[in-house]
Amino acid sequence: MSRASAALGSFVFLFLGPGIVDVAVPWALTRWEAHDFPLGLRIVGGVLIAAGAVVLLHGFWRFVVEGVGTPSPARPTQHLVVGGAYRYVRNPIYLANTSIILGQALLLGRLNVLVYAVGVFIAFTAFVRLYEEPTLRRKFGEEYEDYCRRVPRWVPRRAA
Repeated sequence: MSRASAALGSFVFLFLGPGIVDVAVPWALTRWEAHDFPLGLRIVGGVLIAAGAVVLLHGFWRFVVEGVGTPSPARPTQHLVVGGAYRYVRNPIYLANTSIILGQALLLGRLNVLVYAVGVFIAFTAFVRLYEEPTLRRKFGEEYEDYCRRVPRWVPRRAA
């Protein structure tokens, strides 16, 4: 796969994956109608959305330039992605997706979106443990094992 093909595939997957999970479903749950909610929590929600979007786009970019592939299991990377945010946590894209959804729950004051965020994170955790990690172990072997020893799955480590 070329980087151009990886970029195109990642762009498409951005709309089919996070576009649905992070935008379409929360919109279907809320129609972007906000409930009265404390301003401080709404601000935190906005920050979580912005930070999540930055990390999400950064992760997609790393998959293209470093991994020469996409975040989609259908078009995986040729190389293990360990740079950028992946130096601190193994799953920054999943954390970014969850941050965006949680941010919407706070910004809109919607409990149903908070419940959805928890469900999405549980699904991500199951996918990582049952599919993604075994697949990466088979594909990258000791390189992935070493990466797992150095970088935590969910809670970012501090910069060294």
